[in-house]
Amino acid sequence: MAPKADNTEGIVLNFVNEQNRPLNVQNVADALQKFNLKKAAVQKALDNLCDSGKISFKEYGKQKIYLARQDQFDIPDTEELNRMKEENANLQEKLNEQKKAISEVEAEMKSLQSNLTMEEIHAKESKLRKEVDEMEKKLIKLREGVTLVSPEERKAIEGLYSEALNQWRRRKRMFRDVWDAITENSPKNPKEFKEELGVENDEDVGVNFQSFADLIQHGKKRR
Repeated sequence: MAPKADNTEGIVLNFVNEQNRPLNVQNVADALQKFNLKKAAVQKALDNLCDSGKISFKEYGKQKIYLARQDQFDIPDTEELNRMKEENANLQEKLNEQKKAISEVEAEMKSLQSNLTMEEIHAKESKLRKEVDEMEKKLIKLREGVTLVSPEERKAIEGLYSEALNQWRRRKRMFRDVWDAITENSPKNPKEFKEELGVENDEDVGVNFQSFADLIQHGKKRR
């Protein structure tokens, strides 16, 4: 239910005075929707307030701009304005200090939240102690000359390693055969041609196939 006419004018007048800035009817109607006021009622209230001299207006073409009467407000003198500016500056400084203090507290809270709880610390300590105990047991066995890898595991690993070496040897040979066939009748310098293609062999990157093959023999001698 919409307010009565007198109430509508009172609501509109209070709003215009509180805002104390230029307003058109749409500004007022939008702001006072919570009072269930229609635009037509707001327009009528504004016109009545102007007629009674409670507010003023200016016309810009077809649009009216409504203003609160300035003679109802106390206008501070220069001394009062300076005092208010100083007070405002002090308040702004206090506000900045409060913001800084809040930022420091928030940073401290984040730091505390990122730390481990006592329960998490104990769990981590227990896990680390267990890992240390396992490593110490392995170290004792190594010092006593105990073999940590079973003969079966060693044999399986050596088999995989040998197969990898064989694949490596075959690919080296395949590349050498193909490369020789390409460069045999080519007028280009093989080294320059290889650089042009971006090809690198073991020797170019400092890898010695034989050193890897010797590891198998060294392992057999140690046994």
